[in-house]
Amino acid sequence: MVSKRFAILVILRIILLVLTITALAFIFAKTELFFNQIILLGIIILQVGELIRFVTYTNRELARLLLAIRYADFSISFKGKKHGKSFVELQNALVEIVEAFKKVSVEKEAQFKFLQVIVNTMRIGVVAVKEEHTIELMNQEAEEILGIKKPNYLKQLKQLSPRFVEETEETGDNERKLIEWQKQEKKLQLSIQVNRLKILNYRYSIITFQNIKSEIEQKEIEAWHKLIRILTHEIMNSITPVTSMTETMIMLLEDEGQPKHAEALDDETLEDLRFSLKTIQKRSEGLLHFVEDYRKLTRIKHLALETVEVEDLLGSMEILMKAELEKTGIQLTIQSQPGLKIKIDRKLIEQILLNLITNARHALANQSAPQLTLKAFSNANTKFITVTDNGTGIDPAKMDQIFIPFYSTKAEGSGIGLSLSKQIMKKHKGDLSVKSTLGEGATFQLEFLG
Repeated sequence: MVSKRFAILVILRIILLVLTITALAFIFAKTELFFNQIILLGIIILQVGELIRFVTYTNRELARLLLAIRYADFSISFKGKKHGKSFVELQNALVEIVEAFKKVSVEKEAQFKFLQVIVNTMRIGVVAVKEEHTIELMNQEAEEILGIKKPNYLKQLKQLSPRFVEETEETGDNERKLIEWQKQEKKLQLSIQVNRLKILNYRYSIITFQNIKSEIEQKEIEAWHKLIRILTHEIMNSITPVTSMTETMIMLLEDEGQPKHAEALDDETLEDLRFSLKTIQKRSEGLLHFVEDYRKLTRIKHLALETVEVEDLLGSMEILMKAELEKTGIQLTIQSQPGLKIKIDRKLIEQILLNLITNARHALANQSAPQLTLKAFSNANTKFITVTDNGTGIDPAKMDQIFIPFYSTKAEGSGIGLSLSKQIMKKHKGDLSVKSTLGEGATFQLEFLG
């Protein structure tokens, strides 16, 4: 209906323009009607201008709308304009579009404010850098840790905190690193992570960091408490029988608080004394062994790194343990990726493998078809050596404890081997992990990076 009305009005304007031009043409040759010619010419100019204005009104209004959207200026209004019924529907549509964009803009602003509130309440510093140039976001925790107010540009941040920017630039994508940070009189331990991503053709770097010194200190305290409990337990286990035996010996050598004469000591008393002294000696030696084991944990030497053929390393393990494994009927299988090399301290890694093979041998003691497999392979930049057995497996409740110093599942075990092996792997910047199913066996995995 509106489009028909618009067309009719355009046609009417064209007809009037044609009639005016015809009238002008009719009187054009009559000089006595000169002023009438001028009047008709003026009317024609006004009609042409009105026709152009009428026809281009839609384009002009759409252009105003697009400019408003381009510059996010939603104060523009299309209401209350009197351009006839032909443009009422258009005006209403433009008003609805402006209102919709205004609503989206308000919601977007509200969401951004909400995000800012959330980010500012986080106890993690957050810095968002756009195109390695503009700082889009920096929350209050980041300002507090770095001791600065949010700059607008990365160049300004480099001037205010050069070391922080240097550390983040050296951090790889999605990589985490720990640095020591000096804040006035305090020393902080900052855990920094950098994520780099691309959104709408813009590159962003999202830097998150937090002070984890209190968490580290808490873990250290817990570790010390655990160690003290273990040390106390072991020492008390050794000292208690020594104290008891000493009291027994004093009782045998005294009579009503006075020392007995040598001739008063019969053979039975001497035998009791001898037994007590042997017990004291045994417990003292046990305590000395415990202390020596503890020293092993705290005195891992510096690594003597060398490039080793893994196939040769596993071959030497086979030669070394072959006779011992054959005695117990254990079938040993070696699988190694050809040409695989790793840079290690060979003696220390051999110590780990010997310890794992020995543990596997105990786990296979009562198996009908005991099997032990040493396997070496690589995956991208990581190299692995695994020791797998089909023995009794490990109780899931004990999985988290087997690497704790002095914890042992064997009655005669010292609880040093796995803990020491774990430390050696950490020295190699690698890791030692275990997977096990109770009753089906276990796999210990040595992981070497690079």
